[in-house]
Amino acid sequence: MGDHKDDHKDQPLRVGAAVRRRRRALELTLAVVAERSGLSVPFLSQVENDRARPSRTSLEKVADALRTTAVELLAAADPACSVDVVRVEAGEFAGEPRVRSLVRGHHQMHASEFIGDHDAGREFQYRNDQLMYVADGAVEIEAEGRAYRLGRGDTLYLTGGVRHRWRATVPDTRLLVVAVAEHIEAVRDRSR
Repeated sequence: MGDHKDDHKDQPLRVGAAVRRRRRALELTLAVVAERSGLSVPFLSQVENDRARPSRTSLEKVADALRTTAVELLAAADPACSVDVVRVEAGEFAGEPRVRSLVRGHHQMHASEFIGDHDAGREFQYRNDQLMYVADGAVEIEAEGRAYRLGRGDTLYLTGGVRHRWRATVPDTRLLVVAVAEHIEAVRDRSR
């Protein structure tokens, strides 16, 4: 099968640019951040230039110094590469219902694959548009008071803000959901 060396497997997010943007927004010098975080100026400089990868503890110290959180800094990080392959894990299609994310990092689009059934009572409402595609099996989707039955290869497009719920009607169903990421302000005034 070959080892997929070129896959950027679990590539770290480039958090350096996010740290620098935050520091500059607060108009702080590296020296001030070093003093507040207890980390050295050379180390912080390397972090900002993505030449050093901070441990979780160091990142939390930096985040505190920048009055934010490690989670926020990671969310604002740049993806490590412009091309990223997410491979299926062995045995991923066996047994239990589950969801897996098909996109890593902070991007304009998000995609998930639902395998098997899930909590059919759960109602979803996304800020932005999304496309649902049945890769295998069948689903029933309820949106705006109507039920839609979709089989293998069928798609359903939902504009942002539409409340919906769905359930798999066949075992081992695989549903793909691709959406514009929640942090993107893609919804314009649709009333016109």
